[in-house]
Amino acid sequence: MNKLLNISRSRWFAVLEKSNLNMKQIRLVTVAMLLGVLWLRATPVLGAGEEGIALAIIYDTSGSMKDPVKDEQGNAAPKFRIANRALIAIANRIQAFATNSATGTPRKIQAELLTFQNGQPHVAMPLAPFNAEALAAWANRFASPDGGTPLGNSLNTAAHALLQSGLNHKHVLIITDGMNTYGPEPASVLAKLQQEAIQKQTSVSVHFVAFDVDDKVFSGVKKLGATVVAASNESQLNAQLGFILEKKILLEDEEAPPPKKP
Repeated sequence: MNKLLNISRSRWFAVLEKSNLNMKQIRLVTVAMLLGVLWLRATPVLGAGEEGIALAIIYDTSGSMKDPVKDEQGNAAPKFRIANRALIAIANRIQAFATNSATGTPRKIQAELLTFQNGQPHVAMPLAPFNAEALAAWANRFASPDGGTPLGNSLNTAAHALLQSGLNHKHVLIITDGMNTYGPEPASVLAKLQQEAIQKQTSVSVHFVAFDVDDKVFSGVKKLGATVVAASNESQLNAQLGFILEKKILLEDEEAPPPKKP
């Protein structure tokens, strides 16, 4: 069929004339070809998906998140308190984006929240239509960082949930203050996920915020195309998360450079 579609109209009839088909058979073959062309034009591209954003947030709840860094006022505060406030700001920003569309119709957004529990990824909020109040409520309640950092396994869990989504823009946002301490490294997981996404004719973008940790720890995922930015205090964390949300997730401007540390 593909070869026939590439033949010009005149050549097509010339081929039919040389074929030992009668006029009725020629008409049937021509109609079948035209129907095939119409079907190809009407069939959507596989993997395109429905317009919308599916976002998985991996929030580091390991024990080191109890350690202090400087808040907006320059005072020492536990990292998880600062990250909680940042998570609430994320919820508010996504909510504003979802409801303030040019058409007046709310944008379709799905969200998932993963944390760490006993060295394993824990689904605190499964992938579902975005609920800003539920995400903010979780952030207001969280007060007990503990355990290790299973970044690779958490990335794997988050991305596989996104691959089941019918929305066409898929993102994983990781807020972490340490290197992987349980399970496979994020880079090895990401490489496999990228191949799996290609097979499903889609893609999953991954964004790391290295909070109070050297971003060179994540050089492996950066080489694979992940966004990696660093923040050492509350001002920097807010700036970097704002950059990722505005330029990478909500607007998907892949060429924008990350902001300089304030």
